[in-house]
Amino acid sequence: MQSEIEHKFLVKGDYQSLSTNVTLMAQGYLCSNVERCVRVRLSNDKAWITVKGPTSSDGLERYEFEKEITLDEGQQLLKLCEPGVIKKRRYLVPFGNHIWEIDEFLGDNEGLIVAEIEVERKDETFELPPFVGKEVTGLSRYYNASLIHYPYCKWSDNEKLT
Repeated sequence: MQSEIEHKFLVKGDYQSLSTNVTLMAQGYLCSNVERCVRVRLSNDKAWITVKGPTSSDGLERYEFEKEITLDEGQQLLKLCEPGVIKKRRYLVPFGNHIWEIDEFLGDNEGLIVAEIEVERKDETFELPPFVGKEVTGLSRYYNASLIHYPYCKWSDNEKLT
């Protein structure tokens, strides 16, 4: 079984000047259940379908299966998705021995910027770049699948700070 191990952080500083690549993405969910979600993502001229399982109790690890599909297939599947397509710009920032993915959300989630780092092991150490703020790993409201149901524009000031 293939799983991903990742940490999520809020962003507090400049990351754009450190970026080596930026991509516009759109993604929707055929199923956004917490036990399993099925995502369709379009980026440039490519598309993928991804199945994710439940998150571990510490919020770090979950099963992930991803397969590239044709752009036409992705566009057709996106039409079948639940309401609330996520749009974002993804910046890739090399730092230390990793590539950080910084998602700058658009639309109803504008103002939310999250940095993610994928690691090989749960106990792996990594260097934090200067743009990284509070860790939000395991807080489900920051999951993309949650943002389609409860977008950032509806969060209270307290939710945005905690």
